[in-house]
Amino acid sequence: MTTTHAGSVQPELDDLLGAIAGASVREALAIWRTKDTDLWSRIAILFQKLAERLLSLGEALIAYDVVSEGLKIFPRDIRLVQLLALALARSGATSKANSLLSGLVKEGQKDEETLGILARTYKDLGLAAPDPLVRMQMLRDARDCYLEAFRNTAGHWTGINAGTLSLLIGERELAARIARQVREQCLLKWKSGNLQESDRFWLETTLGEASLILGEASQAQEWYERARQTGPRRYADLHSASRNAQLILRYRNESQDLLSNALRLPAVAAFVGHMVDVPKRTSPRFPSQLQDRVKQLIRERIEQCDIGFGYSSAACGSDILFLETLLELGKETSIVLPYCREQFRLDSVDVAGENWGARFEEVLRAAARVIIASDQRLDESSISLAYGNTYLQGLASLHAMRFDSELIGIAVWDGKETCAQGGTSDVIEQWRRSGLRVEFIDVGSLEAEPGMGGIREVEPAPVPCPDVIQSGFTPGIRALLFADAVGFSKLRERQIPKFVLQFLGGIAQLIELTKYPPEYKNTWGDGLYLVFDNVKKAGMFALELRDLVQSRHFGTSGLPESISLRIALHAGPVYSCFDPVMERTTYVGTHVSRAARMEPITPPGEVYASEAFAALAAADGSCEFVCDYVGETPQAKGYGTFPTYLLRRQGGGAINPVVVRVDGSRRP
Repeated sequence: MTTTHAGSVQPELDDLLGAIAGASVREALAIWRTKDTDLWSRIAILFQKLAERLLSLGEALIAYDVVSEGLKIFPRDIRLVQLLALALARSGATSKANSLLSGLVKEGQKDEETLGILARTYKDLGLAAPDPLVRMQMLRDARDCYLEAFRNTAGHWTGINAGTLSLLIGERELAARIARQVREQCLLKWKSGNLQESDRFWLETTLGEASLILGEASQAQEWYERARQTGPRRYADLHSASRNAQLILRYRNESQDLLSNALRLPAVAAFVGHMVDVPKRTSPRFPSQLQDRVKQLIRERIEQCDIGFGYSSAACGSDILFLETLLELGKETSIVLPYCREQFRLDSVDVAGENWGARFEEVLRAAARVIIASDQRLDESSISLAYGNTYLQGLASLHAMRFDSELIGIAVWDGKETCAQGGTSDVIEQWRRSGLRVEFIDVGSLEAEPGMGGIREVEPAPVPCPDVIQSGFTPGIRALLFADAVGFSKLRERQIPKFVLQFLGGIAQLIELTKYPPEYKNTWGDGLYLVFDNVKKAGMFALELRDLVQSRHFGTSGLPESISLRIALHAGPVYSCFDPVMERTTYVGTHVSRAARMEPITPPGEVYASEAFAALAAADGSCEFVCDYVGETPQAKGYGTFPTYLLRRQGGGAINPVVVRVDGSRRP
């Protein structure tokens, strides 16, 4: 069953489908969050259309969640399976998408959509393959799938992709012949008029690509510019068109800048800035009188840098001004709060009085997404702020990477270096170290402008009491690994010593020999808890650990051959302290609990990571591994539902720097 008859709700259904068709990301999310579960459980097309809209807006991760929920109700709906594969492909899980679609084709599902998306996965796998022979074979497989679909249906989108892939594998005459055929049919449809936005957009990008294949660059530019005007917010689709155009230009040894203006996607901004001065602040930094001027300068930077997406916190002053300006310009905002909303508002919004509280609530309401980095604030709040800011930068980096867009830092700063962890100066220094382009708005220089006299005439304010930290508890940001052995509970008593010697012994040897050692390690029964000082070490070790267990043949040592390991990763602020029972240093805090709740829901033999881990890895620039989104996943023991990622090695190559014997010794 795919769709239940909906005659009695047709007017409501028509209105809802109309709202979905023109929805922004925020509006689409609102539709999803407030859906009538009874209505949606009867009509599969609602899941289909919402996922299609989210994919066109570039929100593959949210689309994945929508489709996954739809497939629980309509497991045989082919369109939902296709959209699931497309969401996987667009979020980087190409191999998984390829496997899913290959299964459909083997079952005889050879419609244009299935073959076309399968071809896309072959193309992506081919372009990522380091081996030239594998690359060429994958591209040929992609071309063959596109060509089969085109010959069966004469569809222009599979046709133009068949033309582009034919060019890339050196079959230039066939490429030109297909391009002319596709251009002719697209021109007829385009000239007919009465086209919906989506149809017009794809016809224009297809005509641009056909012109490029035929070597007509100026005509291609004209068509791509038309497409950008037709669908200015179809970011994922513009990115797809841009990727194909760049492949053709690279094949022809032509400048990649040829179509940069026509197909350029908006940049992504990570923002940081000073709070507006609280009443009676001792040393003025951002006086309230400068709000309008700062907001105007923020607007100028957004327009000059062509910012389309902004990531920011929401403190009074610079943050809220940035968010308000983006929203006024019709851009998309995402807000990262370092800790719970109520406490953050007390600490960083209401302290300035005026109407900042109401403005805070409004920007949160209008945001596409609000992320709470920590449920609670650490007693040392600067660590929580530093964590939130790194989380923010990482999410912005992930967004920019999905679209090959530029990531730009925008900062409202007085130019004064301080050592305050998590403050504006600290964030800017972190950005500089990572090589991020930073656009400064110097609020310090504005204080001297004519007409601002008297701004510094303020009375001293009482110094706020710092957070009190219990002696011996040191806060810090750490990467946390939890793992447990799958099948341990079924071991016989006589197998327990072998498990300790062979299974845990092998892990001990890996910890001794790895280049990525943890700074803390602990076990209990079949459980493993490791703490690392950065996400790169944790990610690399997790992959080594997984590969070690998968490569071992435990049957030869008297253990079940099927014994495996579940591994979960998280990163967050924790306390290091002295454990009076164990009599050694340990790490504690709510983020330890969050990491522990992920491990039971991780598939055996895999490594799952939290969104926080994925974001901090992106901010750190860790390129040795990739985090693929797998959806909103319910955590163990009713802990909640959180975005979850699958960790895999970059490029698919094995990571086995250390090899140990079954008995735990090193292989010579």
